[in-house]
Amino acid sequence: MNYWWVNQNQTYVHEVGGGYLWSPKVNANGRRNRFYDSMTETAPGDVVLSFCDTYIKAVGVVTGVCQSAPKPTEFGTTGNYWANEGWYLPVRFTELNRPIRPKDHMVTLAATLPDKYSPLQGNGNGNQGVYLAPVPETMAAELSRLLNGQLESVIITSAVDVDPEADAAEKAIRDDTAIPLTEREQLVKARVGQGLYRSRVEMLEAGCRLTGVTDRRFLRASHIKPWSKSDSREKLDGNNGLLLAPHIDHLFDKGFISFADDGCLMLSRALPQSVQVAWGLMPEAKTTPFSARQALYLAYHRENVFLG
Repeated sequence: MNYWWVNQNQTYVHEVGGGYLWSPKVNANGRRNRFYDSMTETAPGDVVLSFCDTYIKAVGVVTGVCQSAPKPTEFGTTGNYWANEGWYLPVRFTELNRPIRPKDHMVTLAATLPDKYSPLQGNGNGNQGVYLAPVPETMAAELSRLLNGQLESVIITSAVDVDPEADAAEKAIRDDTAIPLTEREQLVKARVGQGLYRSRVEMLEAGCRLTGVTDRRFLRASHIKPWSKSDSREKLDGNNGLLLAPHIDHLFDKGFISFADDGCLMLSRALPQSVQVAWGLMPEAKTTPFSARQALYLAYHRENVFLG
């Protein structure tokens, strides 16, 4: 697992909210840029520290491989001088409850800055021209200490599993020129619970059915029938989704829990008792009944994902 630092003053809202990073491939003069090349050196599971308005505001975990893609339309006039074709990297971001301002901690941070390609100056100001830069282990360790457990929490709840089948399905979508470009992007965003798919799920689900959390910042839009097994319509169908707290999303995705059509929680025998107790999962827990269209997807989940 490698650590990266991204400067997002212009694109923070779009990238963090959309679950991705995007950069041009070259400078305006056509020359290669070390900080754009970094996009191609990332790997699923890498950690990204988001720097905006002098604060580290969010932490992300890379969820897929870097792909060539057009500049996001939501950027609008931002970066008018950028070429239209660039690098796209899916990242699952979590905004921090307690952002830190590196400039306030340079007494300890300064000694950890890399000699080359540093995202920060010695006085704590950001380095102009830096987009995505590698973070040395010593610097990552000090930032982790300053973030006081927040970094580890994001890494644990955003753990990325290798999914070759889903990777292949994503590549097939990106390469399929018969599908309109905008639809391709929405299908890919749906894989990580973002974009049009998430909006449709939020129209149907008020919050996490088990924890009661309704703050959208702390919930994931999780496919009931796995994204890799769904067709194009199902990938974007809001009925094929639930809003779940990260730990509940993990259990549901891996088949440790499921739901009956009437809303009753189903616990797998494979779920360790210690986890069940620690996370307050009661066998008799019941939420509101599911709609008929949701029930069709739940039947698939119980038959093909749930561990029984």
